[in-house]
Amino acid sequence: MEVKGYQEWFNKAEEDEFAGNEILDGERFPAPACFHFQQVAEKYLKGFLIFHSKPFAKVHDLLELETLLQNREPEIVELHSDLEKLNRYYVETRYPGDYPEFTIKDCEEARESAMRIKEFVLNKIKK
Repeated sequence: MEVKGYQEWFNKAEEDEFAGNEILDGERFPAPACFHFQQVAEKYLKGFLIFHSKPFAKVHDLLELETLLQNREPEIVELHSDLEKLNRYYVETRYPGDYPEFTIKDCEEARESAMRIKEFVLNKIKK
């Protein structure tokens, strides 16, 4: 899989952050906002893998991305609960079915988790 530079991934993550915040600020449609916050985390992790020249498959599983980063960034495990929380928003927010209704509170928690992941990645890159 050909990948672009890590900063390009971070730029795309910023678009998702903007979209998630706009939706959340409108206090409607929490499911797509949760999805965008999951995407923030995913894109920061993928950019971080590129920063480390670590290849990855086309996946959306944040726990798999965590595993790929553990050798080079063992502190990533400190974010495991955030990654686990956000991981469910990739599928469950996008399709109708036997999934729970998402709330504004879920969305706020998703944003907090995504921002912790973003901060972790950016702090590591600055070092």
